[in-house]
Amino acid sequence: MRGEELIAVVTIDDTYIKGDIPIFFAKTEEEQARVAQTLAKIMQAMVHDLGNGVYVIVKH
Repeated sequence: MRGEELIAVVTIDDTYIKGDIPIFFAKTEEEQARVAQTLAKIMQAMVHDLGNGVYVIVKH
């Protein structure tokens, strides 16, 4: 069984983000969603919306 790998985070607000993961900041929610989808396509990964203004990109 393969483990999941957290690849990146896309956010507008850095309040919830700490650590050594690549963090991408967006100015609007639209930009945030677009950046998250584009990164996921490039990295062949999935986007997950945590519901608190943070998207995570995870390789399953």
